[in-house]
Amino acid sequence: MVGKLRCVVVAVDGSEESMNALRWALQNLNLRSQGEDSGTGNFVILHAQPPPTIAAGLNPAAIPFGGPSNVEVPAFTAAIEAHQKRITEAIMDHALKICAEKNVPVKTRVVVGDPKEVICDVTEKLQADLLVMGCRNVGAIKRMFLGSVSNYCINHVQCPVMVVKETV
Repeated sequence: MVGKLRCVVVAVDGSEESMNALRWALQNLNLRSQGEDSGTGNFVILHAQPPPTIAAGLNPAAIPFGGPSNVEVPAFTAAIEAHQKRITEAIMDHALKICAEKNVPVKTRVVVGDPKEVICDVTEKLQADLLVMGCRNVGAIKRMFLGSVSNYCINHVQCPVMVVKETV
């Protein structure tokens, strides 16, 4: 890239594709050093943790037979949250290990919510110069039903987006 970047957000979800995107960013991007233009160069590793209802595959609007759509079982929700926390810690540990191998300091952010929306929100709030993310390269049918987080971000985030599709 021409010039140096002040803030790069790298979205990771635990997939090998997202970790390859992180490796690509660490190898190929120049961040402005501290003090230049009064900005601090930052790599921000972002993980979007789905809310417990999404993680459990629950869609309150799709409960059959007109049953209650807002019924929660606290123990079930707590178990899902604890499981998600362990997964998030493993994902961030893996990402930080990759950064340590490259001797690059990073900041981390974990945000709970719909990944496509929170990635865009955090990228905007940080006034990032670039969003880097991996692409799972699923087929057209899966993408039609599941949506594509990278495609959503390309169309909604305010900064350039680099989608890394191949292994590094």
